[in-house]
Amino acid sequence: MRDESTELTGADFVVVANRLPVDLEELPDGTTRWKRSPGGLVTALEPMLRTRDGAWVGWPGLPDAEAEPFVEDGLQLHPVSLSAKDVEDYYEGFSNGTLWPLYHDVVAPPAFHRHWWQAYVRVNQRFAEATAKVAAHGATVWIQDYQLQLLPAALRALRPDLRIGFFLHIPFPPTELFMQLPWRKQVVEGLLGADLVGFHTAGGARNFRWLATRLTEAVPGHTRNDVQYGDRTVRLGAFPISIDSGALDELARSDEVQQRAKEIRADLGNPERVILGVDRLDYTKGIDVRLRAFEELIAEGSVDAEQTVMIQLATPSRERVEHYQKMRNDIEQSVGRINGEYARVGHPVLHYLHQSLPRDDLAAFFVAADVMLVTPLRDGMNLVAKEYVACRSDLGGVLVLSEFAGAAIELRDAVLVNPHDTDGVKNALLSALTMPAAEGKRRMRALRRQVLTHDVDRWARSFLAALGLPDGDDDE
Repeated sequence: MRDESTELTGADFVVVANRLPVDLEELPDGTTRWKRSPGGLVTALEPMLRTRDGAWVGWPGLPDAEAEPFVEDGLQLHPVSLSAKDVEDYYEGFSNGTLWPLYHDVVAPPAFHRHWWQAYVRVNQRFAEATAKVAAHGATVWIQDYQLQLLPAALRALRPDLRIGFFLHIPFPPTELFMQLPWRKQVVEGLLGADLVGFHTAGGARNFRWLATRLTEAVPGHTRNDVQYGDRTVRLGAFPISIDSGALDELARSDEVQQRAKEIRADLGNPERVILGVDRLDYTKGIDVRLRAFEELIAEGSVDAEQTVMIQLATPSRERVEHYQKMRNDIEQSVGRINGEYARVGHPVLHYLHQSLPRDDLAAFFVAADVMLVTPLRDGMNLVAKEYVACRSDLGGVLVLSEFAGAAIELRDAVLVNPHDTDGVKNALLSALTMPAAEGKRRMRALRRQVLTHDVDRWARSFLAALGLPDGDDDE
């Protein structure tokens, strides 16, 4: 709840992200209100923000919204305003039309428009100026993700006293792909403004180090995990992000979620096997691949359409972008064709939901599913895979996971698959559907050990420790 009485002060710990942890919503009558948008990042960083006079800098989510800094639930929030043109060029344009496809193996061709780049520079500078005003002298600033890659250097130019960390939540691309970017040198120099640059995988850190020493004045440091840039050492590292696995495990064990999971299976006609896919509707997620694999298994008779049901939950995403609209149409046509061919009246073989579900409902779907299909063509991590594992205290269920998701490095006991290989996906799905219970339990036990031990709190603390930030527990 918004707290007007708490005074805003210079913050010792500042998180900067494209979005605030609350969204400004426009109501039908034209008024606005703040709505909490709880994400994994907020959950992880909230305790640390509270114990360190923390602040969060970000866009409130509505174009042309002018909002004053305020305190929400004890957290200082500093909105950065973006015009409708900024949203179109910096966010939908350069961030999601250039960087997103480029960093995801060019699954779709990136567009290199100069006016998008100019907007990206302008908005990153605006974030730098806002952050410079918020941070106390000698404060620690943790910058999040690909929309703000120029911010570390821009902020350092304004505030050399700050300790600056940057974490990339999406994959960092192979060097050959990154070299396509016309502004490659400027982006690398932007990131080199940080004291610590974090990636999900060691491969991302390696790629960045190679580029830094070839595109800029940076030279190899004393170890493989740093470079020397001017008079500063910039550290590089792999910090695989995770989820609040303990809380999700507890939620999934609750009577309400367990009961809802039984209802889901009953609503489906109590089939022998339930297959589940949960994704943001994005061309990187490989939804079309898994639908094709499922359809072919039914067509060949390897899977009994009477006893096997697939559910695909697709969260709406970037609906104003033409590419996404076409993809949605293609997927919905595939769903219609498969059901037209193999469903019975009252018993679709494939259920498709294009909507966001509440967290409790999602946990129930995870509990209800015998096989979880996570087949992105490229993903920085993919937290859905970890969420499924966290929900399976019964040791049931089998995870089929793309080897091109960052999570595959940690979740070795999943059934790993190359999503570009339709036959491989089919074989992996069939293997998961027919896996002996004892082997499934052995795999799930190992997966749960990894996910429950390496949670999002451990991720945040390991990054901040590498940045040199004291633990903060003494302040509580």
